[in-house]
Amino acid sequence: MRPTASQPTFADLERRAEYRLNPVLKSIDEVLDKQGELVELVREDLQRGLKKANLGRTGMNPSQVLRSLVLMRIKNWDYRELQERIEDGVSLRFFTGFESVTVPKHDAFNRAFKRLTVETLRTVNECVIQAAVGMGLEDGKQLRVDTTVVETNIHYPTDATLMWDASRTIQRLMKKLGAKIPGKRARVRNRNISGRRRMQQLQRMTAQERSRSQVRKYREMIGIVEGVITDGEGLVAKARKALAREKRPLSKDAATRIEKLSKELEEYCQRGRQVVDQSRRRVLEGEQVPSDEKIYSVFESHTAVIKRGKAQKPVEFGRKVFLQESGNGLITDYRILVGNPGDGSHVSVSLEHHRKMFDCVPELYASDRGFFSAENVKACQEAGIKHVCIPHKGGGRSDEQTAKERTKDFKQGQRFRAGIEGRISVLFRGRGMKRCLAKGPVAFEVLVGAAVLTNNLIRIAQLLEERAKKRRSKKSKPASRHAESVREKAA
Repeated sequence: MRPTASQPTFADLERRAEYRLNPVLKSIDEVLDKQGELVELVREDLQRGLKKANLGRTGMNPSQVLRSLVLMRIKNWDYRELQERIEDGVSLRFFTGFESVTVPKHDAFNRAFKRLTVETLRTVNECVIQAAVGMGLEDGKQLRVDTTVVETNIHYPTDATLMWDASRTIQRLMKKLGAKIPGKRARVRNRNISGRRRMQQLQRMTAQERSRSQVRKYREMIGIVEGVITDGEGLVAKARKALAREKRPLSKDAATRIEKLSKELEEYCQRGRQVVDQSRRRVLEGEQVPSDEKIYSVFESHTAVIKRGKAQKPVEFGRKVFLQESGNGLITDYRILVGNPGDGSHVSVSLEHHRKMFDCVPELYASDRGFFSAENVKACQEAGIKHVCIPHKGGGRSDEQTAKERTKDFKQGQRFRAGIEGRISVLFRGRGMKRCLAKGPVAFEVLVGAAVLTNNLIRIAQLLEERAKKRRSKKSKPASRHAESVREKAA
């Protein structure tokens, strides 16, 4: 597939004069038109891995991919609705750059977005922030930070369901791999019925039944899953031996498919071993397994368990995300964290990144009490921040700290800090960041980066519209005063 630019027809040029975008999309369109380097970054991702990028069937060009991704996050659509809306809407065709060109199917958008890398989305975000600074929309005098949790698309993990997930997935891959191995077809023993039965029995147990027969049922379930894993590992070894011993070499595509299936099966066998190990330690041996040694999904293995003391959600399964936002609502940095680190470890990193983006430290630094420590407050003061608004955490608050938190500047700083809670809510409800439906850690980070990019583009569009309104109001005021003076003289 070669990403090529489509040339507008005469009909497209006439329609551009007739149809108008709404103010937000129009401002975003103008910003993206001025940032040509963003398109080149996307082009590098689309052409990555292609031997001859200028040959092959015509695909979406980088501008169409970037604009479609932004539109998808603005409207919070899925791939099918994105394709249908662009196909039916003339204004959306102009915004995304398709115009009179045939809009590709929904899976083409999925394949194009999957080629985008985490580094590209991060670089695009930084370029957009620099563009906002160049336009005078942000000065970096205020900074607020917070962390949140983006859920991964998993069911509630229990040992029984995790073992069942591993068992059925390994057996499905074994059937696929066994059908592709050259020579006599390998027999795959079906343990799905026995595994499903044990899983359902464990899930439906009452408290009284658990105390009586839980250990026995778990021992049976572990034995079934271990047998499946052993068969899977044996089939992987058999497939690789068959490839090495084959007298007539297979085609490159067939060998690649077998190797890809072997690696995938081997990976799921490793995850299954980890699930069996944590189930044996917890149930049979009575050990309390640390959370960092557990796996919470065989499909989304990067999922972590996060406890933040929330009353409505005491336990969350996903990834912790750090966000820092400027005074005008631009998210200047985001980071996907590993595990559940304390919030206090991000203060110095956020200051360093802010200094890198704006060549200065903020005058106001605001956060919640989770970021408090004496070292963090001292680091902010030594960096030259005038107003450090980080509330004290825990007891033992000194009289000086109490008096400081009662001052007007501190209270205003905390009111400013509360704005990032609203920004997180917008990212969740309006930009699709509440729950990541994409698979894998890379797709997870791309989703977060796309949501942040869309938020920044919308804020830039709103700030430009506010600036234009102020300029229009300033121009209209002298004219109205002149009209009043003329009326007075006439009277």
